[in-house]
Amino acid sequence: MNKQKEMAKIAYNALDEKKGEDIKVIDISGISVMSDYFVIASGGSITQINALAENVEEKLHKAGYAMQRREGNQSSTWILLDFGDVVIHIFDREDRLFYDLERIWSDGKLIDPEEL
Repeated sequence: MNKQKEMAKIAYNALDEKKGEDIKVIDISGISVMSDYFVIASGGSITQINALAENVEEKLHKAGYAMQRREGNQSSTWILLDFGDVVIHIFDREDRLFYDLERIWSDGKLIDPEEL
C-alpha cells in the first residue's frame, strides 16, 4: 500500500471511530498537484467536529505523519487538516452542503472504503 493511501485509510478510520457522518474519500491525484486525496466528513456539532479533527491528528501523528497546516479553531464549523498528500475536511452539515466539495472535485475518483 502506498503512503498516500495508507494516510487516507487512517484518516477515514479515525473519522469513523468518532462517528463522523457521510465520510467520503476522493482520489484527486490525476487532477490536482496539491494533494492526492481529500477525505471529507461531517459532524453534528462543533464539539464533534473538534473531536473528529483531534482523533485524525492523533492517529496520523502516531503513524508517523506530520501535519503541515491546520485551518480552523475550536469554534469553527469547518476544519481543514493538511497532511500534504492527504487533506481532511471536517464540516458541520450546513457548511458541507454550502461548499459542496464533492461537486467541485467531481472529476476525482470516489474511493470505496473497502478499497483502502
